Amino acid sequence: MFSRENNSRVSLRNKTLETHIDRQSVRESYNDVRSDFTETNWAVFQFEGNQICSKAVGSDFADFRTQFVDDERAFGFVRIQSGDEMSKRTKFLFVTWLGPNVSTMKRARLSSDKALVKEIIMNFAVELQIETPDELNYEFFREAVCKAGGANYGTGVREL
Repeated sequence: MFSRENNSRVSLRNKTLETHIDRQSVRESYNDVRSDFTETNWAVFQFEGNQICSKAVGSDFADFRTQFVDDERAFGFVRIQSGDEMSKRTKFLFVTWLGPNVSTMKRARLSSDKALVKEIIMNFAVELQIETPDELNYEFFREAVCKAGGANYGTGVREL
């Protein structure tokens, strides 16, 4: 596919495959999850054609899990409470979802598409790439955040 601009041939192939991001919707959802003044604990960013948009935000982790399907790529941002009984800290997790039925071409483009999202989603403690629904587990996420957080000092009693 070619187009003529200023008497020269210009390829449209790369222009039709280029991924874009809805910066405003992604930034609003990101800020909503990071805010201490809202109940929002997660946000999901998915593709609408060649554009990455904010798809959903919420507070119930069960709803977060339902946002990911086997033939799509998506990104998630999750708020996790960590620490011990003496010091509770809020940490954030960045999730890249790569469904098991995603095509080879879409798999190959994942890293460059993720770089677009990470221009906005910059502050997180842990980054995970998830490829099976079983890995979309709150305890798995919480353990990853705790491991990344270093030592936990306390009396050994944990109630988060």
